[in-house]
Amino acid sequence: MKRFLAVLACTATVCAIVGCVSDPLVPQTSTPPTGRTITWQDEFDGPVNTSPNAARWGFDIGTDWGNSQLEYDTSRPENCSLDGSGHLRIIARQESWLGSNYTSARIQTKTQFAQAKGRFEARIMLPVGQGIWPAFWLLGNDIGSAGWPACGEIDIMEYRGQQPTKVAGSLHGPGYYGGGALTNTYTLPTGSFAGSWHVFAVEWETGKVTWLVDDVPYQTRTASDVPPSGRWVFEHPFFIILNVAVGGNYVGAPDGSTVFPQTMLVDYVRVYQAKS
Repeated sequence: MKRFLAVLACTATVCAIVGCVSDPLVPQTSTPPTGRTITWQDEFDGPVNTSPNAARWGFDIGTDWGNSQLEYDTSRPENCSLDGSGHLRIIARQESWLGSNYTSARIQTKTQFAQAKGRFEARIMLPVGQGIWPAFWLLGNDIGSAGWPACGEIDIMEYRGQQPTKVAGSLHGPGYYGGGALTNTYTLPTGSFAGSWHVFAVEWETGKVTWLVDDVPYQTRTASDVPPSGRWVFEHPFFIILNVAVGGNYVGAPDGSTVFPQTMLVDYVRVYQAKS
């Protein structure tokens, strides 16, 4: 992360002299919320091939997760590590591992951090390919007692690798989950989410959640959107999850066109205090 300050300064000078187009490898700029404090963040600075900071992240190790996913999620640096240039990389690989034909990683802040309301955002470069399923999402920290979907789930960014110009944002709760979630999609006006940086965020307030891509809001859901048989369950702390699934109900299996390995790069994750 830190090296981008020097890179951006140098790039600005060169562009002023000779002119240039935007570099997809330079993260897009996000506008920090005015007057609001960062309550939690990870900039992913550290030596190459080291695991993410254990004071901030834990690993979910296993497979399926109730979605018919095909990968086995591990804690190996081959699947999840820092790249030494200020990014986290989650890498899906095609390999035999403990009965699965693919490996990847899924990390979360379940025992390290949870917050109710505020702005949750991450700057991410997405992979591509049939059957590749990256996500940046939140789960209610009462999942152990309430179960899913009663704990609530906020999908900040969910993406089908075979549709590289479109992402989705969703709410799952009692009476509106899975295929019946409260959801909408955002399509890039130009370009692709694969191989370029974009900022995915939610602004979460009392009775209301708004989704944004590159600071452009594209969906707002309120308690009034919940069906009569459901219940709004978004007034308590949630924790963060980052993962890259392979296969599953949402995307289908990889096919002959899918190239491995596939990497999701994360430049940062930041959480801001709730709006006053």
